[in-house]
Parts: sequence; structure tokens; C-alpha cells
Amino acid sequence: MNIYPMKMKPVTKKIIWGGSRLAAEYGKGTEGEKLAESWELTCRADGMSVICGGEYDGMTLEEYFRTYPQAVGDTWDGERFPLLIKLIDAEADLSIQVHPDDEYALSHTTDLGKTEMWYIVDAEPGAHIIYGLKEKYTRQQIADAIASGTLESLMNYQPVKKGETYFIPSGMVHAICHGILIAEIQQNSNITYRVYDYNRRQPDGSLRQLHVDDALNVIERVDPGKMTYTHGGDVIAGCKYFTVKKYDVTGTVGLKTDAHSFANVLCTDGCGVIEYCGKAYSMNKGDSYLIPAGAGEYSVSADTATVVVTTL
Repeated sequence: MNIYPMKMKPVTKKIIWGGSRLAAEYGKGTEGEKLAESWELTCRADGMSVICGGEYDGMTLEEYFRTYPQAVGDTWDGERFPLLIKLIDAEADLSIQVHPDDEYALSHTTDLGKTEMWYIVDAEPGAHIIYGLKEKYTRQQIADAIASGTLESLMNYQPVKKGETYFIPSGMVHAICHGILIAEIQQNSNITYRVYDYNRRQPDGSLRQLHVDDALNVIERVDPGKMTYTHGGDVIAGCKYFTVKKYDVTGTVGLKTDAHSFANVLCTDGCGVIEYCGKAYSMNKGDSYLIPAGAGEYSVSADTATVVVTTL
């Protein structure tokens, strides 16, 4: 296996609440395109990263990991790649939603559960998210609020600003609201149970599907213990699924990967270079690089840049 920092070609997604920033500011998709999400590291049938440059240019991540499973890490079982990393531009409010845990997901679908974290890349003045419920409500209280159209009155609205981090375990009701751009690090899952979508219509005039029964089942399963995660210093979120560090680079930051885990380096602001084994790999705002497990030491250098580094 030839080890080097591998730039990822993103997978873009159009959803009705998306905006123009991912194309205009981050070079995703095509100029002028309205995009909701840019999947920066993904190994799924519904979105697959492709390696750009070097010996493995044009190879999909699935092909690469099938050939070199040790590039993921020595604890990987070789089945499902564990993470999905995105940039998300919310020009309008996302639906009020919830995600299942692994047990519920695997007993009802073929996917995993979804615990995630949000790093607020940018936010308009006054921006907020829905971050859980105001208090502990019964299943019937939530069901009645959905039926009567008053669900929003039960939500906890959290003001947000650039640079903050929010941890969203499975079972926690949440929504990104308008005027926010985030980096999302999550389990490799695409299960969303929509609870409420403001009765808005899709381009064909139809209402988006809701998943009320599943959502109520999942919300009931919330365990307060799952809300705990580690943070402090460079670590902005850490749980059993991922560890995420943020570096505001003004100079050079030395990093490394060992045999345990790959690293994903996502540049959310500024530009710079990744240096490895005497070679420099240019990194612009929005670029995403995979550093294989076992690569050893590498560094990120910039006059001014912010990078989010994710490992298992």
C-alpha cells in the first residue's frame, strides 16, 4: 500500500432547504448550484467518495478499502465503513427529526443508528438550532403536539454562533435552522425519522414523508447517559464512534495517525498545505483529505486556516 494524503471528491445532495454557499464559497458542485449537503468522506451505495490524485486516482473508497482494509484501522471488521462526514448549508429550516440507535436501526432497517456532532462553521446573527426537548414529555404529549401542530412549542431553541460544537446522540430531537453552515461528523447511516416539516411542499407539490411512529419509539429510548461525551483542548467531541479535533492553524501543526485509525482532515476556513514525507499537498477551503491509518507523522501548515480532524 502506497500511503499518502488522498484528496476526496465530494458527493453533493440537493434538498429543498439547501442554499448557494457550498457552490459559491466552497467550490462544490457547479457554479450557481443550490446544494444542501456535500458528503466529504463517504463509503455508501447512495454516495461514494472518489480519490483525486496520486497512485489511486479515480478509485472509489469502497475499492480502496476492499484492497487495503488496514487503511481504516486495526479495529475495523471490514464490513461497513464507520463514519460519514458532511458540510451542510441550511438556507431554510430542516425538518424536526430524530435518529435511532444501533439496536433499533438494525432491528427495523439494514442501516446503523446515528449519533452525530455539529461544528458550526458559520452562522448568521440570531441563528439557532433545535436541540432536544424543553423537558421530559410523555409519548402521548409529543403525539398530541404533533397531531395538533404545536410540536414546536415543546422544542428547546438554542442560539448558536461560529466555532461552537453540539453533540447529538441517537434519540435526541433536533434540527438545523436557517442561516447556518455546519460540518457534521456522524455514524455511517442515512436514517432520519421526520417528526414535523412545517407543512412545506416539495417541487412536485407533495408533502415530505413523516415517520411519526418510529420517531416516537426512538424518542422514548433516550438514555441520559448517552448524552455524555468528551471534550477539552483540541478535542471538540469524542464518543465511542469518533473523536473530533479542531485546529486554528497559524503556522504548522504536527499530527500523526497510528495503526488504530485513519484521519480525515477537513478545511473549513482559509487554505494551507498538508506535508507528508517531504511532499506538500495543497488544501483549500472545503477540501477533504484521507490520511490512512499507520501513516505516521504529517503536518498542516497555513498562514490562517481552520481544520477539523476526525478519527475513530
